Amino acid sequence: MTEKLKHLLSNRSVAIFRLIRLFLLSGFLSATLFLNPAIAKSMQSVDPELRKRLISAINQSSSFEDRFHAEVWLLDMSNRLSIRVEDTDTRLMLLRSIHREATKADLPPELVIALIDIESRFDRFAISRSGAQGLMQIMPFWLNEIGHPDDNLMDIDTNLRMGCTILKYYLDMEKGHIRRALARYNGSLGSWVYPDKVISVLNRHWYRN
Repeated sequence: MTEKLKHLLSNRSVAIFRLIRLFLLSGFLSATLFLNPAIAKSMQSVDPELRKRLISAINQSSSFEDRFHAEVWLLDMSNRLSIRVEDTDTRLMLLRSIHREATKADLPPELVIALIDIESRFDRFAISRSGAQGLMQIMPFWLNEIGHPDDNLMDIDTNLRMGCTILKYYLDMEKGHIRRALARYNGSLGSWVYPDKVISVLNRHWYRN
């Protein structure tokens, strides 16, 4: 995690994130870079490095390693997520998948949760006016780009894996600058409206003392 990301966290949140990473070794309103029809249409060719990362990510799997630390994090985040998802079992299933895919992509799970909060309000069946689908609002054309045309973007793990891989790619591209990475994810580089929405809900609800 970059220094700029760390700056967003309170001391307690940093400690929690470091603790969480011990138990894992081990996809756009919204993601508008792919959501916006004009932008999507203008993408004559997809960045080959991003395509490569997606192909690699979609073929991977992982599982929890440390049950104790998993339960600490899941209990805390489940209580917070109750304002968005009423059913306890559904919350825990979502959180396990989010944590696994975010950690695998070397992203803070809380950041991914905040992005999902803005993107889809945790509705796995959400479809935007531009056709973006699922929790992280992925455009269907990505499935053809990575050679998985029959995959289902409503599938939680598939959607999260692709979304986390894309976000991490933009974070690397922007050398850890989280606002610019979020703006790229949204297709609004040059405007801070979308990044600030994500960061605001991140700090208000998903990271806190």
